[in-house]
Amino acid sequence: MSKRDDQRIAALAKKNAAKVGSPPKQDRASQFDPTLRLRPNDEDIETKRLFKDMKKREF
Repeated sequence: MSKRDDQRIAALAKKNAAKVGSPPKQDRASQFDPTLRLRPNDEDIETKRLFKDMKKREF
């Protein structure tokens, strides 16, 4: 690799390292639509298992 490639890879590594420390972005749709702010947190273990099984199925 050339010196320029090494510099480019170092810059990308530095940029990606900065992304790791940042908090996840909020959903912007909920900022403008008040109905999206009401998200139920009532997912129980059975619901998660059901959706996991449905993802595995082929229709």
